[in-house]
Amino acid sequence: MSLLIEGLRVEVAGKEVLRGFDLAMGPGEVHVIMGPNGSGKSTLAHALAARPGYEVTGGSVSLDGTDLLSLSASERARAGLLLALQQPLEVPGVRPVDLLAAAGAAREGLREAMSGEAARLGLRDELLDRFVNVDLSGGERKRAEVVQIGVLRPRYAMLDEIDSGLDVDALGAVARRLDAATREWGCGVLAITHFRRLLYELTPTMIHVVSAGRVVATGGPELAEVLERDGYEPFRALP
Repeated sequence: MSLLIEGLRVEVAGKEVLRGFDLAMGPGEVHVIMGPNGSGKSTLAHALAARPGYEVTGGSVSLDGTDLLSLSASERARAGLLLALQQPLEVPGVRPVDLLAAAGAAREGLREAMSGEAARLGLRDELLDRFVNVDLSGGERKRAEVVQIGVLRPRYAMLDEIDSGLDVDALGAVARRLDAATREWGCGVLAITHFRRLLYELTPTMIHVVSAGRVVATGGPELAEVLERDGYEPFRALP
């Protein structure tokens, strides 16, 4: 059950953003992507999720030996890949329970399952009856995204700056829930972040530093300390 990315090259609006990106991760692992703005972190997540406008021009991506790049966005989701957006979108007219049912969650007991996940995340239960993300604060939207992860139980969850907009309490709740997911059903977590604070309770298996569209350094949790102390500048010139 591995996710393998080899030599991935991606263009956005005719400009090459990823220039030979490599990463391999297995179930239950937490891989953290860090790097300066414009280095290709979000491009990686959107390209893997088959978002329009992200053109793969080279390399390969496989999920358990299946060519992920040959699948449509919905097929990738059914294969177990989930993307939590940096800025979750409002979906007026659609309630979370209907969204999750359309995504494949069983209807029976679904509302109860959502309530259980909301309780674990400190999200008010009544917010689950509003239209998706409508009239929710930024932090509430992020918690609601993690409710979806807990209900859908993807094999790999890609988190594009899930920590942005969260206060200290919300960040702790989100990190603990994601950490538990790695054990409860072996969810692999690919987390894009700028800040070490997410990693206080979500322990990374590996940290990858991205610069100019490729991985230039990989290490354990101690690499986050180096980045916090020295910033990204020492990594910009690495081959």
